[in-house]
Amino acid sequence: MLTSEENELLTRIAPGAPAGELLRRYWQPAALSEELPPDGAPLPVRLLDEDLVLFRDAHGEPGLLGIHCSHRGADLSYGRLEDGGLRCLYHGWLYDRTGRCLEQPGEPVGSTFHDRIRHPAYPCIERAGVIFAYLGPGEPPLLPAYEFLTVPRENRFVTKLFSDCNYLQGNEGNQDPVHLSFLHTINTDSARRSNPLQGRERAPRIECETTEWGVRIYAIRGDGADSRFVRISNAILPNLTCFAGGPSDGHSVNWHVPIDDTHHWKYTFIFRRGGPLDQQATAAGRAGVDPGYHPTRSKANRYLQDREEQRTLTFTGMGTIFQIHDLCATEGPGPIQDRTTEHLGASDTGIIATRKRLISAISDVQAGRDPPHVVRSPDDNRFPDLVTVAEVVSDGVDHHTFWKRAQLAAR
Repeated sequence: MLTSEENELLTRIAPGAPAGELLRRYWQPAALSEELPPDGAPLPVRLLDEDLVLFRDAHGEPGLLGIHCSHRGADLSYGRLEDGGLRCLYHGWLYDRTGRCLEQPGEPVGSTFHDRIRHPAYPCIERAGVIFAYLGPGEPPLLPAYEFLTVPRENRFVTKLFSDCNYLQGNEGNQDPVHLSFLHTINTDSARRSNPLQGRERAPRIECETTEWGVRIYAIRGDGADSRFVRISNAILPNLTCFAGGPSDGHSVNWHVPIDDTHHWKYTFIFRRGGPLDQQATAAGRAGVDPGYHPTRSKANRYLQDREEQRTLTFTGMGTIFQIHDLCATEGPGPIQDRTTEHLGASDTGIIATRKRLISAISDVQAGRDPPHVVRSPDDNRFPDLVTVAEVVSDGVDHHTFWKRAQLAAR
């Protein structure tokens, strides 16, 4: 378990809070590109406990500004997209995407007052159907060249889902391989065939390795007399996890981005390297979401749990969409889980290792250093050891190194 102080350290994300300052050292998803179409209206967003507005300038480039006009605080999300920027409705102040005030039409002719205004603004980069923002100090680092951000458009799928809890709860759910043997069980022949974990050992051995980018997590299950099933997932600093899921020649990623201390967006990327992804089938596995990316099964309606279904078909009684099962498990502890009351076991080795990595990274920021996995050099912007695996290997194979075959396949 964590102390109360450690729990606060890891979960509070407002500006100035230790975890908030850590998260601001990295690029974070701010919105899906589809939420901000060309010539679309400005989009109000809340990100890392800040109220902001996202818009596209005359060249289609995204900009992220403080939502309240620097003049008298009007809401810029209602503003006009014109003259190369975003114009406030109240008095016509015009801002570009860097936060420069270009015009103040209500001021006297010849006034240079606008030159002295620097409105809050954050750099943006658009990649793989997502607009990323950097909310930290100084020169932004490089956006990591993760494979799921660099494959052709037809080879990837991306969406997001609202979560009614702290970001850490959502991300720790990804770092817990044992729950796969319980939470997502579906009692049909087709589901058993599609899920390699069905029928496997329910108490896998969990091992971890520290890496430059975070923590590699092994889950090892017995599979007969002379083989074992090995699944490798990766906790990537500071708030995402990639794991085997979807196509065999790719993986899935959940990136948990705080809205504030008690709500977050889960951005999900799924990709394959060998060719186009079946978009329709992939979307079907992410069904049950309204146009605002909120789940139709939620805590408010008890995830529409059906006790008869629970007796006959699914472990949860909440349908067959895995992300709904995950929401019940991660939202259940409350807005911010009280980790002083938990009792961690051997199956929680990955979660323990990742928390230690986060606490160490926070200490780096507090000491004025870049935390791990802040990429400054193009030569360092490649991650050949960031691979996922889910396969049966013989007992004569070292599971700590066999994944390098997948590393070679990804090159």
